[in-house]
Amino acid sequence: MFSIGELSKRTKVKVSTIRYYEEMGLLAEAERTSGNQRRYDKAGLERLSFIRHARDLGFSIEAISSLIELQDHPDRSCEAATNIATSQLEEVRAKIKRLKTLEKELSRISKGCDGEGVSEDCYVLASLADHNLCDREH
Repeated sequence: MFSIGELSKRTKVKVSTIRYYEEMGLLAEAERTSGNQRRYDKAGLERLSFIRHARDLGFSIEAISSLIELQDHPDRSCEAATNIATSQLEEVRAKIKRLKTLEKELSRISKGCDGEGVSEDCYVLASLADHNLCDREH
């Protein structure tokens, strides 16, 4: 059995986040000692590790809840899990595309100013103040 602090250390998930996951129903409510301290078993540790890994991959709480539901019913088709993962991949790719656009624009803006002048003549500041100076929508 693990205390909430030990569970936090092992999974690198903040104590407040563990409590939140319990409230959201992602993590089963822990057993309590006579002193009302939470105690988690190995299954709780494994579930929290699963949640942490899914969060690291950017899955939403809703998606994780659906994945846990599938995990709890091993006889169900994994099609839904694949669909959830594919949807997440599409979101990540869209974010990467947007970030690449931002990178190009920020690179262009930062090259427009050598940093030698005064802020009144700064191209970076002017570009931020006037969206028309940007090369593309972002």
